[in-house]
Amino acid sequence: MPSFFVYGTLTDAERVDSLLDDWSYGPTVELDGLHRVEGRYPTLAPGGSVHGRILRTDDVATLDEYEGVASGLYVRVEVPRDDGGEAFVYVGDADRLDADAAWPGSGPLRTRVTQYLDANRAIIKSIESGDDRRQTGV
Repeated sequence: MPSFFVYGTLTDAERVDSLLDDWSYGPTVELDGLHRVEGRYPTLAPGGSVHGRILRTDDVATLDEYEGVASGLYVRVEVPRDDGGEAFVYVGDADRLDADAAWPGSGPLRTRVTQYLDANRAIIKSIESGDDRRQTGV
């Protein structure tokens, strides 16, 4: 089941339950190398760190729709985890979200985010052991 690092509205179990039939939260984690920036909805920007949760679900299409991936509001990228795995992370377009953030480089957001992640070490670190096994719709 794919893992997602969530740091905003998807950390709310009621919100997730309204979107997904089959899901679970993993541990609380820290994403080192990116930080949260507030706007209409939260997004991430280079540098710093942010706490969040691991969300597990097979329903990638529903999360992509929720995050506005098709319209370019958010892009989905992969970030390594300290346990050897990877997790998807949604990064929003700061301009469209009215957030004070900038990604270096030029080109589309996905290109700038990917280039930054390739050149700089970002990693999702475990800070809490164990999983919250709450699942719904099973």
